[in-house]
Amino acid sequence: MSGLPLNKKVLVVDDFSTMRKIVCNVLKQIGYVNIIEAEDGAAALKILRDDKVDLVVTDWNMPKIDGLGLLENIRANNRTKDIPVLMVTAEGMKDKVIIAAKAGVDNYVVKPFTAETLSEKISQTFKRREIC
Repeated sequence: MSGLPLNKKVLVVDDFSTMRKIVCNVLKQIGYVNIIEAEDGAAALKILRDDKVDLVVTDWNMPKIDGLGLLENIRANNRTKDIPVLMVTAEGMKDKVIIAAKAGVDNYVVKPFTAETLSEKISQTFKRREIC
């Protein structure tokens, strides 16, 4: 799992605290130590306003502002538009993936997932960003 920029700050966004804990634990298992959490898109946007974040890992289905709304807000803001966004969700239907891709998601992981899958998707995301 080498080659990942483990010094990056990761924001994990999910309304289900157990899922946030799972994602955070997988990120720690991969080697990330700078992890912050938000319980929905609205809380995530507040964090993004006040803090420098290098990667957002977000669920799709959440109250207040869902993952797609969060993604659209991130892409619409000049300060945050270049932050890589990885959507981790139970929404595996092709039309949802296409909607997220059109909105500018960097990568997509369908629940349930393994540490290897998450690590691979994060690695792909940062490699793609380096090329662009």
